[in-house]
Amino acid sequence: MRSASSAIFAAIALMGALRAHAEETIRLVVQSSPLAGFRYHAAGEVWPELRVGDPLELARENDNPYDLNAVSVSWRGRKLGYVPRRDNAALAWGLDRGEALAARISRLSRHPNPARRIEFEIYAR
Repeated sequence: MRSASSAIFAAIALMGALRAHAEETIRLVVQSSPLAGFRYHAAGEVWPELRVGDPLELARENDNPYDLNAVSVSWRGRKLGYVPRRDNAALAWGLDRGEALAARISRLSRHPNPARRIEFEIYAR
């Protein structure tokens, strides 16, 4: 059985091959994750404005002292949190190599656990 990271590596590679042959935009979802760090960033402040389908920005934080593979998640220039550590190695690898990865909000929930309030999907463009 392949690990989740190897599946993501394979999806990113497949996306490159598809992009070379596609005439229209293909959206290949490579990962779905909950947002990490909801309590520590702007997610709580902007919560009432967030909508399912809203685009998100992904950014590598190469100088993050806590996680060498850190990928931050922002909405309209406001940092909401991070891709969870357990899910970020393949995404960091892809972003470091210039892969066209995008993200969008896929689920919002008023769950009492902040780690389960925002779910997002990452897809290859």
